[in-house]
Amino acid sequence: MTDLEKHVARNKQLDGLFAVAGLLSTFIGMLTLAALIVNLAIDGAARLTPHFFTSFPSRFPAQAGILAAWVGTTLVMVVTALTAVPMGIAAGIYLEEYAPKNWLTALIEINIANLAGVPSIVYGLMALGLFVYQLKLGQSVLSAGLTLALLILPIVIVATRESIRAVPGSMREAAYALGATKWQTTRDHVLPYSMGGILTGVIIALSRAIGETAPLVTIGALTFIAFLPDAPVRGEFPFISLDWVMSPFTVMPIQMFNWVSRPQQEFHLNAAATGLVLMVMTLIMNGIAIYFRYRFRKRIKW
Repeated sequence: MTDLEKHVARNKQLDGLFAVAGLLSTFIGMLTLAALIVNLAIDGAARLTPHFFTSFPSRFPAQAGILAAWVGTTLVMVVTALTAVPMGIAAGIYLEEYAPKNWLTALIEINIANLAGVPSIVYGLMALGLFVYQLKLGQSVLSAGLTLALLILPIVIVATRESIRAVPGSMREAAYALGATKWQTTRDHVLPYSMGGILTGVIIALSRAIGETAPLVTIGALTFIAFLPDAPVRGEFPFISLDWVMSPFTVMPIQMFNWVSRPQQEFHLNAAATGLVLMVMTLIMNGIAIYFRYRFRKRIKW
């Protein structure tokens, strides 16, 4: 056997080992996730009743529910998405398509990448000083949404830039050759072809935010709340109210922590049911990301 044949055979062996390692890692990850879901379902499935979703927390386990928690989670995620998604996508477009390639841009890019790895508790401490005390927003839905928006903003920016970067340069050159401006090229060609990856990054970022606890506890989220924020829609003019953004709140991860810290086993079952609901919401969000990515990739023709 020649040296070339030995080299090729060795590379084939390495490829086989890498394939086996990848398959084994995927199997372990899927098995762990399945075991977690099954364990939560066994413990908490019996508590998933309409009463559980429409009741406030209580000191009696059988009467306790997650109404305030899932409503608070939904409102906080609305504020987070409305803040982080437009800002993140706009920043990614600017850095990738418009920003000059100099030392300042490179410094900004490095810092954005570093911010994606900062522990969430640091964002909570920063939000406590900025939003709660300096801007006088208090322990409100708005403070929580802005805090989580800061947390996921680097993820959205990085996902946007990577998706835009994957669009071939020939697409831009062809548009410029036909007389299109930079904005027309970005709007009509770059964004449509990169939207699948951008939306995937957005959904993954929101999936991370929905399970965060540390920054919300830091800014003063309530662990026990027996009322809902003000309704966003009224029966009188101007019909829309924003009073809910300044209301106190709680979220499902904090409600889980509160129940797990109780000694009664029944509260632990409630926490398992809440964890199951939270995991299903996360899986649905990731499923939506996969669906949109598939739909947008079907439109790509190059």
